[in-house]
Amino acid sequence: MSRVCQICGKHLSVGHQIAHRGKAKYLGGVGIKTTGVTKRKFKPNLQKLWAVVEGRSKRIRVCTRCIKSGRVRKPAR
Repeated sequence: MSRVCQICGKHLSVGHQIAHRGKAKYLGGVGIKTTGVTKRKFKPNLQKLWAVVEGRSKRIRVCTRCIKSGRVRKPAR
């Protein structure tokens, strides 16, 4: 099962982790230099929960933003 929200389609995105050295100019240094750039992953905060999908209770993976905003309807107990 992939890391994708089944409501909004939010998925893994990529970016960079940037390593610095030096002291900032406003603190009296000569400036910050970039010493390394590596790839990193931004993973969505997915939760498995029971939800009503097409009239039936089903276990789905949903991001927390969809849960908070009320896009997911939980089954009645």
